[in-house]
Amino acid sequence: MTIPAHFNAFRIRNDAAGYRSGIEDVSIDDLSPGEIVIQTAYSSVNYKDALAGTGEGKILRSFPLVGGIDVAGRVVASSDLAFKEGDAVLVTGCGLSETRDGGYSEYARVEARWAIPLPSGLSLRESMILGTAGFTAGLALLRMQENRQAPALGPLAVTGATGGVGSLAVDIFARAGY
Repeated sequence: MTIPAHFNAFRIRNDAAGYRSGIEDVSIDDLSPGEIVIQTAYSSVNYKDALAGTGEGKILRSFPLVGGIDVAGRVVASSDLAFKEGDAVLVTGCGLSETRDGGYSEYARVEARWAIPLPSGLSLRESMILGTAGFTAGLALLRMQENRQAPALGPLAVTGATGGVGSLAVDIFARAGY
């Protein structure tokens, strides 16, 4: 697939003109380096993204950067043999929208070691409905199971249950019988 010369991205800047963010026309060469290019299908909206876009939290470590702490889509170019054109992948964290351009772009370029194949039974859309917050909550359940925690051991408390990670943790733990 041919990557267009220019495409849209939500870019965040902090320079002599001040802190600002908005949709910009960018090229693949404007993005952080990486071995794979993903045609973005979805990216979640995370609290960190709101802080980064408004400048209220000191999230970004360099400027300008494309926002979005995660991305799901299809590989359109790869110099890494582990990925080929058309592969469905997702990336969460890894410095996206902190030190590297993130998923709020029609195309994202990332290091291949950060991308994972889309898990079987999960659509690109579903992966970003869960997003980084859901992934974090899921890791909490996994860690509890590894530590031999079980619903029979008694109730548990989820702090921050109204936030992204907390609300998904309540749902994930409830479905697991807690």
